[in-house]
Amino acid sequence: MAEEQKPTPENMTMLQGFEWYVPADQKHWVRLDKHIPQLKHFGVDNIWIPLRSYRCKGSSPTGNGYDIYDLYDLGEFDQKGSVATKWGTKDQLMKLCQTAKDNNVGLYFDAVLNHRFAADHKEKCEAIEVDLDDRTKEISDKYEIEAWVGFDFPGRGEKYSNLKYHWYHFSGVDYNAANKKTGIYKIAGDKSHGWAKAGDVDGEKGNYDFLMGSDLDYAHPEVESDVLNWGRWLAQTVPLKGIRFDAIKHYSQDFLRKFITMMDEKYGEGWFFVGEFWKDSLDDMTKYLESMHKKFSLFDAPLVYNFSEISKSSGADLRKVFDGTLVSVMPVNAVTLVMNHDTQPYQALEAPIEGWFKPLAYALILLRDQGYPCLWYGDLYGIDPKGEHPFPPSCGGALPKLSLARKLFAYGKQQDYFDYATCLGWVRYGTWDRKDGCAVVMSNAGPGEKKMHVGEVHAGEVWTDVLGWSDREVKIGDDGFGDFVCGGTSVSIFANWEAEGREKFKETFNEKIYDE
Repeated sequence: MAEEQKPTPENMTMLQGFEWYVPADQKHWVRLDKHIPQLKHFGVDNIWIPLRSYRCKGSSPTGNGYDIYDLYDLGEFDQKGSVATKWGTKDQLMKLCQTAKDNNVGLYFDAVLNHRFAADHKEKCEAIEVDLDDRTKEISDKYEIEAWVGFDFPGRGEKYSNLKYHWYHFSGVDYNAANKKTGIYKIAGDKSHGWAKAGDVDGEKGNYDFLMGSDLDYAHPEVESDVLNWGRWLAQTVPLKGIRFDAIKHYSQDFLRKFITMMDEKYGEGWFFVGEFWKDSLDDMTKYLESMHKKFSLFDAPLVYNFSEISKSSGADLRKVFDGTLVSVMPVNAVTLVMNHDTQPYQALEAPIEGWFKPLAYALILLRDQGYPCLWYGDLYGIDPKGEHPFPPSCGGALPKLSLARKLFAYGKQQDYFDYATCLGWVRYGTWDRKDGCAVVMSNAGPGEKKMHVGEVHAGEVWTDVLGWSDREVKIGDDGFGDFVCGGTSVSIFANWEAEGREKFKETFNEKIYDE
């Protein structure tokens, strides 16, 4: 008896569910809650919900998250000026979780484990100033400073955790309150261990343990124990499907490996783990992954920079778009993206991608057979509704259709037609149970055309552009070939006009997320 064929796994797509300029109105959980059914309909399966202390309590109710104060406060306690976080209350978050579960959408929590901000009081400790560009170079003798390192969490008390943080739980700070001087101060003392050991954090700036605020010392057993306890508490409190880890090149890889191993063993069935190791160095990224947990992934920063560079001039060589990228060498561990909150306009790591190129970039991450693609909230809904820095939804509003095309048609063997520098094409042949397939053609110069083979099984079918940007009707020949086209500096995605799901492309995506 022939072995029964297994169903083809469904393509997954994640969404970064926020951008930097989301209003600080404590209504974001409510907004996302209302839009989850629509997002699922257009192909979003998992949502990375707001970043860092966006989720937990930050130093102020309007903080954008680097200012993490209390990991255990999800909008439950009256601390730092409000009960709610910037995004809303814990009750609203739990309602969002239920809506996501009802719609079979997973949620990824954004974890900031590197540092703390907004201490409740100052403490005296000994420290050594270090060079800003080389943290291994000491530029002062050891002396006493006053540092904001006392965390009592008065609003929460001892609920969930009884640990109060003191100077010896930190490896460094960026401010001496005694003389009101900023800098980088490596804390020294019997209970402090200084920077993480070489090789346990990134080697940029000598030792890149310190990033900002009050830097946690994972060599201290109480810090390690408390954050491991937080991981268990989080998984038991919020119904999640994974975690995104912030700034991982700045804290102990040994600790992170231990954290992920624990979480995977206890809760890991179906869970996903991804880290932000934001560096344009493929060698450093692959070395990190090779020594990390096998289920761990990284965002493909080199790919973002390639998109940015290629988009600066029409006519650049599109064939080089995957050169030096993580997805080209470790596709299983690569989360591909076009833009995020750090690279968006007016941010420190801004990586501008011209608007005309966004549809091409998204096609390159959504419709190919490698990598796990991540959409960005700002590209889906636009950014800054107040109009101070207004940017409309990218791709002419067609990003939901690109995502839907992935969900319905981007399956099976891939055949590339990368024979011309300014015009790329590829075909996805489909599978035994997802037979339709698709053909993609894009150009970063004038109108493009590719003669491509989609298979004799499709002979006589009429294929059209699901985006509606090309009006070409392509009749597939008896030999399985068709002549597929796209406009200048554009992309088209062709599929059988009678393919299952084609009617969904006529449905409207509601991008007015702030008007409800």
